[in-house]
Amino acid sequence: MARLFLLGLFVPLFAACSPGDGDLPQELVVVTRNAPTTWYQGRDGELGPEVELARSFASFIERPVRFEVVDSISEVLQRINEGEGHIAAAGLTDTSQRRDQGLIFGPSYATVQQQVVCRRGQPLPDTLDDLVGKSLEVISHSSYAERLRELRQQTPDLVWNETTELDTEQLLEKVWRKELDCTVADSNIVSINRRYYPELLVAFPLSEEQPLAWAVAAKWKHLRGSIETWLETIRESGELAVINEKYYGHVEMFDYVDMRRFVDRIDKRLPKYESLFRKVAKETELDWRLLAAQAYQESHWNPKARSPTGVRGMMMLTQPTAKQMGVKSRIDAEQSIRGGARYLLRMLERLPDEVQVEDRMWYALAAYNVGFGHLRDAMTLAAKLGKDPYRWVDLKQVLPLLSQKKYYRDLKFGYARGSEPVTYVQRIRDYRQVLNKQLDAAQGKS
Repeated sequence: MARLFLLGLFVPLFAACSPGDGDLPQELVVVTRNAPTTWYQGRDGELGPEVELARSFASFIERPVRFEVVDSISEVLQRINEGEGHIAAAGLTDTSQRRDQGLIFGPSYATVQQQVVCRRGQPLPDTLDDLVGKSLEVISHSSYAERLRELRQQTPDLVWNETTELDTEQLLEKVWRKELDCTVADSNIVSINRRYYPELLVAFPLSEEQPLAWAVAAKWKHLRGSIETWLETIRESGELAVINEKYYGHVEMFDYVDMRRFVDRIDKRLPKYESLFRKVAKETELDWRLLAAQAYQESHWNPKARSPTGVRGMMMLTQPTAKQMGVKSRIDAEQSIRGGARYLLRMLERLPDEVQVEDRMWYALAAYNVGFGHLRDAMTLAAKLGKDPYRWVDLKQVLPLLSQKKYYRDLKFGYARGSEPVTYVQRIRDYRQVLNKQLDAAQGKS
């Protein structure tokens, strides 16, 4: 971080002048850490729930934003305590102990629960007493360590290790690799990571629901008022729900057997068809990993798959759709993938311009599954119910209503199993996320 040296003293550059009440920084400096639930580098730059929230707040106060990424929670807390940042947006739990230590928190934007996480295939602990004698490790200076210290008063023999070298995600991987019996993690972190490590299991909750909030540097504590106003604004506008949907909307379902099989088939079955997905994706300007995830949802990468309703092939095309897309053989893998991709593009092209950019693919996939007419019916119904027809976070609540007579009887295309496209989209998002993780990890080792 750039520093200003003067007469042998240094202060953070952005804090060279003491702020007065109501002053705003010239540039909002956000301290965070690298994790799927906070900040990470994606193909399109900096991504993550905390990134989107911080950018929204910076826009609200009309200031540019810069992220300072550190390695651990302890460094996040140190940076913000020393004034080397305006806010800490790092998935921090607002605890009484942290407040007693002088940390200033803004309003809560989410709640999480601390969970004891272990691995399938071993006796799972049900209580704190069951953890005695097991290898247990958590990150230092964390809310998990605080909670364990509180609970040791009732279970004096409870022992654990605290690490400054690893983060929570790495500890979860250690549990998965059988290098550690158990760890503790927040429920949102567990929900995402159990897809990468399907054998992980929640043994029992270690806490009640706890608030997540930003920590604010003491010199900039007056920002709390702006944060509170902004948070109320994005709750009312639905922006907060959209951000939560983007990062967590697909993690509500988890099927261990299905995910374990998927991870196995990434290694054993996908290599045979990867070049075809890449080829068709290049032709259609679609993401090949998305096409692969969709094909897995359709057929489990089986080019000869057949359903009781007569759809066939890698992308499970109907005969009329195959004919429209120029597919002569539905069981030819390349033809099926190309036909499915072209049909998906057609769904994208038919969407109204008002559909949010970040949601357009989910709408197109839903239309691929349930039909474009039913998708339009759901959008019409959403508007009637006072919801936003152009946001997936709203539409996925409305689609299941298409199976209820009191709703579908007044719609143009009538009854539909509206829950199916919601599940369809969620699973594809799930598969793509895991596929990205597995392939990126493999490339990192090569």
